[in-house]
Amino acid sequence: MKKFLIVGNWKMNLNVHEASLLVKRLNDKIPVHKDIDVVLAPSMLTLQPISTEIDRRKFKLAAQNAYFKDEGAFTGEVSFTMIKDIVDYVLVGHSERRIYFNESLETIRDKVQAAVRNGIKPILCVGENHHEKTAGETKRVIHDQLTTALSNLTAEDVENVVIAYEPVWAISGFGGTRPAKPDEIESAHKWIRQIISELYGEDLSKEITVIYGASVDSEFAGSILSIDGVDGLLPGSASLNYQKFAGIVEATYKFLHKEKK
Repeated sequence: MKKFLIVGNWKMNLNVHEASLLVKRLNDKIPVHKDIDVVLAPSMLTLQPISTEIDRRKFKLAAQNAYFKDEGAFTGEVSFTMIKDIVDYVLVGHSERRIYFNESLETIRDKVQAAVRNGIKPILCVGENHHEKTAGETKRVIHDQLTTALSNLTAEDVENVVIAYEPVWAISGFGGTRPAKPDEIESAHKWIRQIISELYGEDLSKEITVIYGASVDSEFAGSILSIDGVDGLLPGSASLNYQKFAGIVEATYKFLHKEKK
């Protein structure tokens, strides 16, 4: 059975001491959930110490970024090879990487391939900005992002890829003025699965994990999870508050067990 996935992206926040304190609170607050994978994505600085502090029955780790070359003269970079023994997942193509660091479709493709090559599950972020949405280009943008990022991957490779839909226009940090409506989220997730179906077949399109991430908070986590085709959430700032993040995990648990009744 496919597990739901909750990924807390800490972004560029928390020093080693602060990160350790948050992990302790999360360890105490969040119980073991067999049907939910709860993933923490701390900064690269805190990744190693946190790997020794988390309760591995409750949490998995993700890197926020890595470089696609395995080794070499690339000052300041950290490769997938270096982190593969610490993390289970890695964020690739996050909107902040695309916008602030000008990561191209080709760079993101190379990172996805490097993650797969090193046995790390990429969480591939896709989504349109405000201009693209108002121009009616949502489907084209997602299609281009997906097909380029997954090029040269086999169906077996893609089984270990997670796709995160994050509409940039709905993210408060990018000036989003309103959250995405349920029908907008459902439409995008259906489109993502349709693309996967065309590339790799209907079975994989149903099995692949597709999560949502755009200003996710504990208040409306349950309502988003009830949308057809949503398999989890990618909260950002809410994951820095242990009570809010625990609330998101709890809402996921309640939704899953309500569905089973």
